[in-house]
Amino acid sequence: MNLKRTFGFILTVLGIIGLIYTGLQVIQRSGNTTNLLVIGVIALLFFFSGIGLVKNTKDAE
Repeated sequence: MNLKRTFGFILTVLGIIGLIYTGLQVIQRSGNTTNLLVIGVIALLFFFSGIGLVKNTKDAE
């Protein structure tokens, strides 16, 4: 099992969860704007770094 690919998958899932949470809070108009902005930016970082890690990791034989 490739550890980098697994870590990338975990980061991607955490990013998706963070983006969904941020979206739901924006729709419900609950939460502080600054908090939602920080959570959204961190979620985007997790999502794109996870996707990049999965995409750029070669399969080990």
